[in-house]
Amino acid sequence: MKYIYLLLSLFTLTLLWSIINPKEGFTCFLEIIPAIIGFVILALTFKRFRFTNFTYTLILIHCIILFIGGHYTYAEVPFFDYIKEVFHQSRNNYDKVGHFAQGFVPAMIIRELFIRKKVIANQSFFNFIIVCICLAISAAYEWIEWFVSLATGDGGDAFLGTQGYVWDTQSDMLFATIGAIVALVLFSKAQDKQLIKL
Repeated sequence: MKYIYLLLSLFTLTLLWSIINPKEGFTCFLEIIPAIIGFVILALTFKRFRFTNFTYTLILIHCIILFIGGHYTYAEVPFFDYIKEVFHQSRNNYDKVGHFAQGFVPAMIIRELFIRKKVIANQSFFNFIIVCICLAISAAYEWIEWFVSLATGDGGDAFLGTQGYVWDTQSDMLFATIGAIVALVLFSKAQDKQLIKL
């Protein structure tokens, strides 16, 4: 439990930092609300289903990515402005980190749920189905971004974060898909080691 308390402390500290004097209050709210909803769900289900520390750590990393994006807006994260200048990029690409994580972290969450709850009997399609679910999550998030942008006009532009890139939605989903595949290829064994200990 000490490790869980450490993760909770880091979550709370970065959340508080993100909401103190953010670049745009409305955008900050939109960017951090998924992390808060996720926290509530995990807190309510903690006694019935506790994930491995490995998965909780990944969830925290994803939350921190959201909090940074909420504080600065995804298009204006300072370090990625620096990267943009150094590598002569046309845009601030911090949002691609967020969308990579949007595939990477859910892949590990879904994988642990599938294994522990014995959701899929035929292991041949195991990874394929996980990647498909991650892509569906990414697509659904793009729909939410689209809806918010339509509903709020200029207020949703920072949330959308396209920065004039016409293929932003498609590349976001591609990065989420790549994130899911990378997670499954590189970290399945690490997750399995923690699952064995349960």
